[in-house]
Amino acid sequence: MLSDRLWLSRSCNDLLAGAISLVAQSVARFSAGELVPVADSPAPILRNGGFVRHYLPFFFKGLIDRAVQKRRLGRRPFYWQVAYRLIDGPGVAETGRLDGTPFTVLADDGRRFYADPFVLERDGRHYLFVEEFPYATGRGVISVAELADDGSFGMPRVVLEEAHHLSYPQVFAQAGEIFMIPESGAARELVLYRATQFPDRWVRDTVLMTDKDFNDATLLESDGRFWLVGTERFGFGSASDTMTVYSSPSLRGPWVAHALNPIAVDHSAARPGGTFIRQGDTLVLPVQNGSRAYGGGLGLMRLDRLDDFDVRFAPPRPIGPGPAWLRAGIHTLNRAGNVEVVDSAG
Repeated sequence: MLSDRLWLSRSCNDLLAGAISLVAQSVARFSAGELVPVADSPAPILRNGGFVRHYLPFFFKGLIDRAVQKRRLGRRPFYWQVAYRLIDGPGVAETGRLDGTPFTVLADDGRRFYADPFVLERDGRHYLFVEEFPYATGRGVISVAELADDGSFGMPRVVLEEAHHLSYPQVFAQAGEIFMIPESGAARELVLYRATQFPDRWVRDTVLMTDKDFNDATLLESDGRFWLVGTERFGFGSASDTMTVYSSPSLRGPWVAHALNPIAVDHSAARPGGTFIRQGDTLVLPVQNGSRAYGGGLGLMRLDRLDDFDVRFAPPRPIGPGPAWLRAGIHTLNRAGNVEVVDSAG
């Protein structure tokens, strides 16, 4: 998943790192006897005129698009938006489309943006946790807002801040307590936080992993074992296209890498975009589709197998556009009770 498709010199390391990860994945699956063939792809269509002729129009169009976006955003270097809605019955995960009741944008003051929304229902109240990114500091913090009686969320307040960037505030209840596992790949660690006074006070409970750039780690408890699915950066390369899995007999560890890591190398179906969704006896994971751009889309990927010997997902089912959220893409999807949340690049 290339973060910048315009500048070829910046993409070379990402492409090489992705190729190395693909080789490592194939070797691991071959050694375990789990390597399976894939269907042949149709032969590529060769275009006349060569690389330069086709790249230059893309390059200049990209420059123009960026200039237009910069003018539209004003002083904002980049911009994300969180949105929410109250619904009864099927939501995006069930319909596969952004239709139905319109989403309401979570307002900001222009000096920050919000992203990565997670929602938790507790004691009859709904709490919205987000990454808050103040432009002044250039470092994400975790903030929360509570759903008011009129069905709206006010401006979030900061509840967790570190010396490094935080995002993806996955919050959940376990054994009578409330925990959070935010992304902290910039610090090369993954930390379990525990609420001492929910939702405002959090303490570092356990360091789950160290010396790893593990992104958007998404928790699943299955058959008495805990699993973390996310993407991992190995040296150079993208932080978004190489899926790895870890497991543990308990929430606090020890966490062990899966024998077949990396599980997948895919710009359209590797990085989680929300918590696992249970649909009857089936588990579905929202995954980011970065084939067009980071934050460009989201798919729903059914989990077919998860054990110590293999991890397999079905091909993702893309979430289609709809009138409920009129944005170019979708980046995160979560729901608790009748509150559903999404986000996308502004």
